[in-house]
Amino acid sequence: MKAAGAKSGSRARGELKRFFTRLAGASSSLLLLDYDGTLAPFQEDPALASPYAGVTDRLRAIRGAGRVRVVVITGRAMDSILPLLGAEPFPEIWASHGRERRLPGGEVEYISPSTRQLRGIEEARQLAASAGLPGWMEEKPFSLAYHVRPAPPSERQDVLSAVGRLWRGVAEQASLERLPFDCGLELRPLGWTKGDAMRALLQEAPPDAPAAYLGDDETDEDAFRAIEGRGLSVLVRKAWRPTAARAWLRPPAELLRFLDRWRQAAGSGRIPSAGAAGPRGR
Repeated sequence: MKAAGAKSGSRARGELKRFFTRLAGASSSLLLLDYDGTLAPFQEDPALASPYAGVTDRLRAIRGAGRVRVVVITGRAMDSILPLLGAEPFPEIWASHGRERRLPGGEVEYISPSTRQLRGIEEARQLAASAGLPGWMEEKPFSLAYHVRPAPPSERQDVLSAVGRLWRGVAEQASLERLPFDCGLELRPLGWTKGDAMRALLQEAPPDAPAAYLGDDETDEDAFRAIEGRGLSVLVRKAWRPTAARAWLRPPAELLRFLDRWRQAAGSGRIPSAGAAGPRGR
């Protein structure tokens, strides 16, 4: 599907107004959220990536409205995301790009890669570990991420290119893909993405339930495309980039206003004013 691109100006505001009008009259809805770069700013140490101030309280209030299914869909591993979400009860979480699913009651389901893919990830880990490149490697249950944020900005692209070359052969042999993200490169199994998680969630929901997905980087594009024609896709990022998303928010202020507007619509059934949230177009 061709990327639609975030709409500009009055067209974007009109689409948001129509969405919140539907939300105010709906008996159920889905608020689907990426974590890093969306709900929380990137940190050199991912363990320190706490949500923007005010996000946790707003999500708790939205969930308290009783008509909203809140789901976090993240590339992080489950044991990495849980300490950062603040307080129980946790929302539903799809971690490792959806391969780990934690239901609100705490039950966890898995979609495991093949033995061949897992062996390929281990081989890639050994290759990167022995290369002596700047940056650091994050080992996840079902993928491998190489972060170059600690490296000098002038060297980051060269390091990413070198890691990509190291992983090219094993990716082709083991049915893996190399996916860039903000200041890094991830090696993950083919066969399951955030787009697949999105399709599964939409299939579980009533067909008329308003749905929105908020994300920031390349790993979110699969989800943006998957929700096209069924719900609202929103790029959350301080700097514009080409995207399949239909609207654009600059965090944290515009993100917080969007969540306030959702809480008002879902909690009171009233249509909030357009000024309550200001997603901007391109």
